[in-house]
Amino acid sequence: MATTMISDGVLIKHYTEGNQGAFETLLKRHKNRIFSSIYALVGDRYIAEDIFQETFIKIIHSIRTGKYNHEDKFLPWAMRISRNMCIDSIRQRKRLPIVVDSEGNDILNNIGIFEKSQEELHIENDEIAMLRKWIWELPEEQREVLVLRNYADLSFKEIAIVTNTNINTCIGRMHYALINLRKMTQKNSVKIK
Repeated sequence: MATTMISDGVLIKHYTEGNQGAFETLLKRHKNRIFSSIYALVGDRYIAEDIFQETFIKIIHSIRTGKYNHEDKFLPWAMRISRNMCIDSIRQRKRLPIVVDSEGNDILNNIGIFEKSQEELHIENDEIAMLRKWIWELPEEQREVLVLRNYADLSFKEIAIVTNTNINTCIGRMHYALINLRKMTQKNSVKIK
């Protein structure tokens, strides 16, 4: 039987019975959506990678100790764990000092190996920074739904489970997030592709 046809619940059952490959399949199935949402929420690739690893360590521990009881609702459960870990990370980072250079830029953002030309990096970074800035200017509830919908590719039903709200609330928050982003782009004369 193809692994894409096996439900998350069955994969978890196989994993608890000792089949390590079942968990690998589960991880491959959901890693992109979970990582994308973490990255979009925290805005830093290295922090996102750490949170992603910590999320799956917590997931493994919960499954092994018998605390997982969500049947085939693995992804919303995993997204809730990653969301909570992102919130903890953001709170912790707010307490940490940021070291800036003479121009006010975080020096940790300037460390890295570049493969693209400086001009390409500059244009790409400007566009990403502008979009990230606008997303961060959204009210937290709107930003969260936007990230979970567009970066994690969750349905509104799954977002409602993750955020502990109802579907209509999530749809409303998404609607207002898009309106607010559109206003920001119009205000700054930028066209969204």
